[in-house]
Amino acid sequence: MVSPSEVTAPDSAPDSASDAVSVSSAGRLKSGGLASDDLPKVVPRRRVGRRLTAAAALLVFAVVVNSVVHNRAFQWDVVARYFTTGAVLDGLLLTLWLTAAVMVLGFLLGTPLAVMRLSGNPVLRTLSWGYVWIFRSTPLLVQLLFWFNIGALYPTLGLGIPFGPRFVTVQTVNLLGPTLTAVVGLTLHEAAYAAEVVRGGILSVDTGQTEAAQALGLGRPRTLRRIVIPQAMRSIVPTAGNMLIGTLKGTSIVSVLAVHDLLYSVQLVYNQTYQVIPLLMVATLWYIAVTTVLSAGQFYVERHYARGTARTVPPTPLRRLRVRPAVLRARPRAMTAADARPAIGGDR
Repeated sequence: MVSPSEVTAPDSAPDSASDAVSVSSAGRLKSGGLASDDLPKVVPRRRVGRRLTAAAALLVFAVVVNSVVHNRAFQWDVVARYFTTGAVLDGLLLTLWLTAAVMVLGFLLGTPLAVMRLSGNPVLRTLSWGYVWIFRSTPLLVQLLFWFNIGALYPTLGLGIPFGPRFVTVQTVNLLGPTLTAVVGLTLHEAAYAAEVVRGGILSVDTGQTEAAQALGLGRPRTLRRIVIPQAMRSIVPTAGNMLIGTLKGTSIVSVLAVHDLLYSVQLVYNQTYQVIPLLMVATLWYIAVTTVLSAGQFYVERHYARGTARTVPPTPLRRLRVRPAVLRARPRAMTAADARPAIGGDR
């Protein structure tokens, strides 16, 4: 038989689990003689290894910069004197023109090759695969030298009926000069890589997008142009940006054909002045400057095509610089607020 003293009144029971936790925490605080204000503050983790690694990296960087700045062999006064000369700027303009022409023509030729590679026609698919295989398997310098000496194989080029008479005939040597040879060789080489870039971008689009377009009655060309390609650009742009920078630097190889690009213009100068290192630094600094501008442009193009895949577009570098001080100022306040909250739970 249960006595009345052993029966717990309904009002004395905790209303919820949180009330029980609060009572337990209050009991521990009173028993330990500590109030919530007297709790020890949380100390941020001391990342000693990270700081030592950063200090070592900065030390190595400072040593390298000091050796470059104070090394008289670079002859920075000569670099400054030739940096904006007419010959160098003319070579730079030709390099930029060559890069733009090769990239545009390469993707104009590479996009149909990518579509052919994905076609259900086995003949088109095989021809596209063979083109990519040949031009990716051969070094670029070999291709340029081959096109430069194409007159030895085909002295004349004509236009007429296939396997029949020719109406127009021209000498190959008069048709293909050094600059045009460089454009043709670089374009055919880049088209093979552009075809793989476009094909990879098309394959990255979910097949449900194509099925939905077909269900709406859109034809294959319109589906590819209006549905697939815009979505594939998010995957194409980063790789295409790398190709653009690689093409910019790869144009220096046309100097073997005596094309007056940036490197060949610099070579003409130091062959007369024998100041090899300063003139090479001029070309290096111009390549770095143009590559930096192209990298910044690539960032904004990627940011443009990321609008449909993310709720918020990634912040620009300038915005990150403006927001960074505010984040650093807000972090100590957040840590103080977190330390002021009493711990709830066991003693673990």
